[in-house]
Amino acid sequence: MINKIKIAVVGIGRWGVHLLRNFLEHPQVKVAAVVDPNPERLAAVKSQYKLDDTVLLTTEWHTIKQVTGLEAVVIATPASTHYSLIIDALNWGYHVLAEKPLTLDPGECWQLCQLAEKQQRQLMVDHTYLFHPAVERGQAVVHGGELGDLRYGYACRTHLGPVRQDVDALWDLAIHDIAIFNSWLGQPPVRVQATGRMWLQQEDTGNSFDNFSASSEVSPPLSDLIWATLTYSNGFQASIHLCWLNPDKQRRLAVVGSRGSLVFDEMATASPLTLLHGEFEVWKNQFIPTNQNQQVLHTETSEPLKRVCDRFINCICNQTPCAVSSGWVATELVQILAALTESLNQDGKPVFLDKNHYLLTSSE
Repeated sequence: MINKIKIAVVGIGRWGVHLLRNFLEHPQVKVAAVVDPNPERLAAVKSQYKLDDTVLLTTEWHTIKQVTGLEAVVIATPASTHYSLIIDALNWGYHVLAEKPLTLDPGECWQLCQLAEKQQRQLMVDHTYLFHPAVERGQAVVHGGELGDLRYGYACRTHLGPVRQDVDALWDLAIHDIAIFNSWLGQPPVRVQATGRMWLQQEDTGNSFDNFSASSEVSPPLSDLIWATLTYSNGFQASIHLCWLNPDKQRRLAVVGSRGSLVFDEMATASPLTLLHGEFEVWKNQFIPTNQNQQVLHTETSEPLKRVCDRFINCICNQTPCAVSSGWVATELVQILAALTESLNQDGKPVFLDKNHYLLTSSE
């Protein structure tokens, strides 16, 4: 008989219920506790998933320590609460899978990663797109040189909500595209810029997550629209358009090279990854398009979040950090977001990241 890993799922909102569903279905996992400040949500998931009385349903975070043999926690709460919950969980000896971003502060991320190593616990962050079969296939295409010399990239992530009340559109949305660009390029950016606009939440909403404490008492301005630019050491530039106030739903990212473009379009569910070949022949003073064709790259149809959950359990079983989405990978992404925020607060002034990608220096 397999000894199942006991976990607690903390936060069962829009994304947390998907994590709960996947772990309930996982053959190596026993969901031993579900934590949420809203009793009605707890009652709803108990009914929906037919949870028996052996599963602790609680509004109080600290009560999970009552669960005998608990090994891991899955945190899907607002980002502003992550630090306090994760530091508790690591100090109590639990492995942690957290929803992105790891925290809202690079220094806090660094501290959590060091604590996880000290406690010999796995700290993994749910950067779901890095486990998407199309993103994995795209990485292989770019690294294989099929696009020729890489020139630039662009991404668009827009929809009508969901509107967050603890982070802006930058922190909510940009991390996905930054993670994909970094993965495909094999490096982080060295310079970033961002500008934005705010319409919806002009004042601090005073929103809290009830029994879960936030790492900051003051809410920052929450921009609804962001234009971001990432510049990499090889001169490659990526432009990102983010907005949660736009009914034109787009989830599209592309990398352009000298011999073609690779497009990841999540809305094209049947064929999300396309390789567009094409280049120029020069004749006298004219540029003649040539070698043009379109190739749909077939990928697996497995659910990315299921693969995230599988990897987390494998990391626990093998006591091996997740190279794709470890706490350190997440820290680097938070550092980039922090740099973009600094630029945003300075009306788009470029911000440089040092060679270690943790310290920032503003341009003159």
